[in-house]
Amino acid sequence: MVVVEGATPATPVTGAITMLIVGILLNIVGLGVLCWALFALAIHALPFFVGMTAGIYSFQIGMGPFGAIVVGFIVAGFTLVLGRYAFSVARGPVVRLLIGLLFAVPAARAGYDMTLALSHIGIPSEWWRESFAVLGAIAIGSTAWARVSTLADPALRPGVTLGPIQPPNRAMTAGG
Repeated sequence: MVVVEGATPATPVTGAITMLIVGILLNIVGLGVLCWALFALAIHALPFFVGMTAGIYSFQIGMGPFGAIVVGFIVAGFTLVLGRYAFSVARGPVVRLLIGLLFAVPAARAGYDMTLALSHIGIPSEWWRESFAVLGAIAIGSTAWARVSTLADPALRPGVTLGPIQPPNRAMTAGG
């Protein structure tokens, strides 16, 4: 083996092609994380707005930045839990519809704005940008509606308890 003075050993990890591939893959991962975060934020638009409003107000009255962040998180979480509980307790379909729309409409608006802004990056046609924005609004609004309605189990009415399933009338049981 001959060693040349001043030569650096070539390894496949430090090559220019490898660095380009790693850079492209990290950009794709970063863009995916950004899209996931935007999607999650758009779905929870109402709790985010209420929490942000409470946090800004608490900062303005002198709680400081850390206290404002804590208040914002607590109020946003309380809004989400209260909305899901109200949806599960409500018996009338109109009330459930209004509570669901209270969460879905701001999410759909946030989804429209987010999709329209992202579509400005790579779509030159205005018509296609608007089409994607409307589809994004429908998808995110529907997801927000599904999250509120499916994660909120229906609450039991007073006096009703869960128990074993009763066989129908005149059904034969194993004991007689």
